[in-house]
Amino acid sequence: MIKIVLVCAGGMSSSMLAKNMEKAAEERGLELKIWAIGEHEAITKVDDAQIILLGPQVQYRLSAVQKQFPSLPVAMIDMQDYGMMNGKETLEKALQFIRSHQ
Repeated sequence: MIKIVLVCAGGMSSSMLAKNMEKAAEERGLELKIWAIGEHEAITKVDDAQIILLGPQVQYRLSAVQKQFPSLPVAMIDMQDYGMMNGKETLEKALQFIRSHQ
C-alpha cells in the first residue's frame, strides 16, 4: 500500500486533490492511502507515510518539513498540477519520487 500525506495551508484544497489521486490509483489498480492536512497538523499526522507532498501555498515550509522528517521524502506538488487538481500527474510524480528515494 502506498501512503501519501498532502499538506496545504488548511487541508481543504489538498483534500480535493487527494480524491483525484485516489481515483487515479484505482484506475491503475494501486492500493493507496492518502490524507490531506493543514500545515500545522503535519507535526503529528504523518504516521507511516512514504512521502510528504506540499502544496504550492506552503512552499516556504519545504526546508523546515525536510528537517523535521529527515527519513521521509518531502516534495513540492507542481503548481500547475495543483491548480488543475490533476490527481493522475501528481500521483505519478509522487510514485517516481518515492522510487528514487528507496
